Amino acid sequence: MMKLKRSYRRSLIYGLLVAFISSSIIVFSPKPSYGQPWLNWLLQGVQVIQLSTLSDSQEVKYGRQINDELIRSGQFRLSRNRALSQKIDRIGQRLAQNSRRPNLPFTFQVAQDDSINAFATMGGFVYVNTGLIAAAENEAELASVIGHEIAHITERHAINQMRNVAISQGLMSATGLSENNIVNIGVQLAVNLPHSREAELEADQVGLLNLRQAGYAPIGMITFMKKLTQQSGSPPAFLSTHPATSQRVNALNQAVNPDIAYQGDGLDNQAYQKEFRSLL
Repeated sequence: MMKLKRSYRRSLIYGLLVAFISSSIIVFSPKPSYGQPWLNWLLQGVQVIQLSTLSDSQEVKYGRQINDELIRSGQFRLSRNRALSQKIDRIGQRLAQNSRRPNLPFTFQVAQDDSINAFATMGGFVYVNTGLIAAAENEAELASVIGHEIAHITERHAINQMRNVAISQGLMSATGLSENNIVNIGVQLAVNLPHSREAELEADQVGLLNLRQAGYAPIGMITFMKKLTQQSGSPPAFLSTHPATSQRVNALNQAVNPDIAYQGDGLDNQAYQKEFRSLL
């Protein structure tokens, strides 16, 4: 009887092993009907989770590395005008403290560039060109652009965009996306790749809310956007990298109550001329 039981157990164990090995071969064998083996999709899933769960400290760390590379590589040149940089930082910090991520250590910098543009990278780094400062008529208009860029950061648009780029380029490994790849993609996004239409519309609405909560007149965002669309010649860099301008203006008009559009700070054009444009 004991021999019979041992024989039965061995048969059962052997059967289970055969079944496991057979199923493993089926699961791990690449199938020609798919564009890539399922294991690659698994690794991509791991990477998506890693990017989606970045802590604030990690985001700031990578943002600082991206910032250092942008400066080192000459992608943009920092303004040496300390007074102007301090004024931009004052506006930025006022907006940041009233944003959806007030605890993030935001950094606001002025790029010595005559093109009308502004952009942001992960971790709270915002860049404003001197050309955009010159194009604004008042502080509310300038603050509206900075608020828009802050919104890209608070809504983690760059991180979501980085995830999509990493997947499309196949930059996956068992341990995730390397720091070098994160920095390289971050620089690429800052310089070359515009945000999606959906991200721009969301940044407009979140930025508008931030503008109002910081005490600025919301009309500044509308007047600045309209003014840039009416300029002759080629569109400013700010609009060429921020698509669907007419749709955005319409959405802003619908979001702003005319009764409170002019309520708030930043509409003194003469004060702006004296305080900001005189420094350019």
